Amino acid sequence: MAVKKYKPITAGMRWRIGNSYAELTTDTPEKSLLEAKSGTGGRNVQGRRAMRYIGGGHKKKYRIIDFKRDKKNIPATVASIEYDPNRSAFIALLNYADGEKRYIIAPQGLQVGASVISGDSVAPEVGNALQLKNMPLGTNVHNVELQPGQGGKLVRSAGGSAQLSNKEDLYGVLKMPSGELRKILINCYATVGIVSNSDHSLERAGKAGVNRWKGIRPRTRGVAMNPVDHPMGGGEGRASGGHPRSRTGKYAKGLKTRKQKGSDKLIIQRKNGKKLTK
Repeated sequence: MAVKKYKPITAGMRWRIGNSYAELTTDTPEKSLLEAKSGTGGRNVQGRRAMRYIGGGHKKKYRIIDFKRDKKNIPATVASIEYDPNRSAFIALLNYADGEKRYIIAPQGLQVGASVISGDSVAPEVGNALQLKNMPLGTNVHNVELQPGQGGKLVRSAGGSAQLSNKEDLYGVLKMPSGELRKILINCYATVGIVSNSDHSLERAGKAGVNRWKGIRPRTRGVAMNPVDHPMGGGEGRASGGHPRSRTGKYAKGLKTRKQKGSDKLIIQRKNGKKLTK
């Protein structure tokens, strides 16, 4: 993909760096794969505001994505590469040989007219989905399952990929986008390739209004509040507010918040290079 800069005909456009959407082939989604999606505005079932700084935003419809890739050994042709407002990656519309249509997360380099397939013994080519045990070492994958048949949970955002670095008895070892080394059951499915829209991280909003389009309202800084509202509030003049922390008092920098989980034993090495203590 490529990003584009705008002529500074307004103050907001001066710093904006947007997506050129050069890979997209249509701006009309497949109607049968759309669902209504309503926003909450941060309100719970009682109508009370449970989350601050949420509201507004552009209307969206949800695209039903096939994360399971459970249509085995039936070839499909890529009909289009499309934009999805619900995720950072692009999506691809597949037309299966039996007439069914499905959306998948589009991998980088997938072209309209290309053929993809999922199955236990298919070739490890871009867009194909197969079990980790049938992939050669060094393969870049995305949309990785955590449990067989569950559907892809890991590595689904723009430009992401995990690399298959080793195979053991029951597990394949993946190097995650964060740098973490993690065991995944070798019978789990994953899709070959790197997720599309890799330059997503280079985009710049340019103005506050872009966040309003996304449904994000202006956020009040903790140091600008009163002591009753925030641990960092209050003080005479422009006080810094002490150690950075959340509204509930949790330290914002350096405090580990991850609880111990059963899956910790599957993590070989953390993203910071430290081996997990047993």
